Amino acid sequence: MFSTTTLKVIRTLGLTAYAKRLKKLLVRLGLWPKDGFGYRHRKLAYGMLAGRGLEIGALHCPAAVPSTCKVEYCDAHSRQESASLFPEIESALLVDVDYIVNLDQDRLLEKVKPPYDFVIINHVIEHVANPISVLEQLFAVVRVGGLVIISAPDKEYTFDKPRGLTGFSHLLEEYRQGVRSVGDDHYLDFIRHTAPDIFNSGDSSLLETTLKSVRERREHAHVWNSESFLAFLRQSIAFLGIDATFEFVSSADTNNIECFVVLKKVLE
Repeated sequence: MFSTTTLKVIRTLGLTAYAKRLKKLLVRLGLWPKDGFGYRHRKLAYGMLAGRGLEIGALHCPAAVPSTCKVEYCDAHSRQESASLFPEIESALLVDVDYIVNLDQDRLLEKVKPPYDFVIINHVIEHVANPISVLEQLFAVVRVGGLVIISAPDKEYTFDKPRGLTGFSHLLEEYRQGVRSVGDDHYLDFIRHTAPDIFNSGDSSLLETTLKSVRERREHAHVWNSESFLAFLRQSIAFLGIDATFEFVSSADTNNIECFVVLKKVLE
């Protein structure tokens, strides 16, 4: 169970009531459609899918893949654990998890049952400690000719807007060092920009409580916009020596929320 203090922190961070107020403001300003974005761009890409796939971090929003596809679900937490960690999500909507995998600590290849025809990972890469390593693992479990569907929120359309972009040199250093956990410097940066009143309050107890909540919820560690995320993918693929092609790209300048990409694995 969450304590009253923790729930107050979550609300203060803008993950429930604040988010709703913000959405109403964006609708009023014409920056958010009244009926929601609907991720219409994703539907076009999902139409390319067939066979057996793996979705990582679906939570309550599993990909709407064709009915002929068989999808297995992977997450860092069980359905029950996620219900406790994310009280703002209606628990009945959470998917049943087939594989418990911590992408920071575990090797995906050792925890799931490859090869897959496709792998989907939406709005997860920004939470992990070592994004280049995760990208490497995704291509390790998909077959030749298979698809990797990956997306990240564009900072200009989220609460990350005040934060600086994560440079590729930073990510490369994390990969070379074999980083396996998100450092508190990432989470403090998150708090500094998304909850400045807490960060600048001078209340060390409140800051520690907030930091604990942010760690448990694995908030955004890395930040991209659409341009920098595409650059991250291209640079990572080149660095890792992965032979892949870009089959579909949708950027936030057209979908108003994320950079969404479909990559095809060409060779082993």
